[in-house]
Amino acid sequence: MLHVTCYMINKIIQFFLEAKAEMLKVNWPTKKQTVNYTLLVVAVSLVVAGFLGGLDWIFSYILKTFIIK
Repeated sequence: MLHVTCYMINKIIQFFLEAKAEMLKVNWPTKKQTVNYTLLVVAVSLVVAGFLGGLDWIFSYILKTFIIK
């Protein structure tokens, strides 16, 4: 039983050591890149929301004007 417990503890320690080693290999973006990508995502989200809102308004207008009298 003790052997199994030690084996499991060693595997857990090995996992965290390997995870740390992999995190050190990551090419993290700079602060400027992060800000630029965040602004890009917000801008694209606003454009898509505006487009979908416009389509909704057009279809609502068509329904009210031509179909529901």
